[in-house]
Amino acid sequence: MDQKPKDDIDFLEPSVLLDETHYQAGFKNGYSDGLVSGKEEGRQVGLKNGFQVGEELGFYQGCVDVWMSLVSIDQNAFSARVRKNIEQLAALMRSYPLSNPEDEQVQDIMEKIRLKFRVITASLGAKLEYQGHPTSSKQDVEDL
Repeated sequence: MDQKPKDDIDFLEPSVLLDETHYQAGFKNGYSDGLVSGKEEGRQVGLKNGFQVGEELGFYQGCVDVWMSLVSIDQNAFSARVRKNIEQLAALMRSYPLSNPEDEQVQDIMEKIRLKFRVITASLGAKLEYQGHPTSSKQDVEDL
């Protein structure tokens, strides 16, 4: 006769079990919702960062294109050292892994590009610098 008398039954046990059941259900729902929203948030952050990198690379490439055009018109437009630095910047731009953003060298290459750009602008005595204008398109529309 090892049965517990009815008086010894824990009257809080059903509440504790109910609480645990709701906790587990909430956790499962939150986890599955987090997977969905996390992927979307990751996509949005990736698009934003990708756009910013593309905008910066485009700025540098535009400068390289202008400088190379000047050199093709007048070989003496820049000193030999500046021309060499422009060619090195162009090579760095070509080496940037646009199709492989997970490449471990992405940050190193971008830092080299920025440094080479600063060397060129300092040699030219120009106050030209990429400042990142994330709202420039909004300002351009307002200026029209």
